[in-house]
Amino acid sequence: MIEILAAVLTYVAFAAAVWAAVLVVVGKPIQLREWHGLWLYGVVILLEVGLLVQLVAGIVRLATADRQVDALAYLGYLITSLLVLPLAGFWALAERTRWGPAVMVVGCLTVPVLILRLGQVWNAHV
Repeated sequence: MIEILAAVLTYVAFAAAVWAAVLVVVGKPIQLREWHGLWLYGVVILLEVGLLVQLVAGIVRLATADRQVDALAYLGYLITSLLVLPLAGFWALAERTRWGPAVMVVGCLTVPVLILRLGQVWNAHV
């Protein structure tokens, strides 16, 4: 796990969650034809690219590590962190009410939790 990338991904996920929460409060569904939807999905795409980099780096570090790591749990968290945002994004677009952005809030807040768990699994047997 790349620590600085994990920190940046956490802050970006929080920023996207706050923006989606603002959309929930003002009652706007996510629409890609409007700037608020494009901005949110742009940030989510950047977040997803960062998570993909974290996945590749995590697999490489797992393969070359000389420490005891629960590989199944570690890979599970890496893969889940990569899948959460696309699922939340599609669900948020399909939900045409104000609750579509709420799904995105939950998806974006799930990413920092998964990143935290990745760090805990990685550092469990130092």
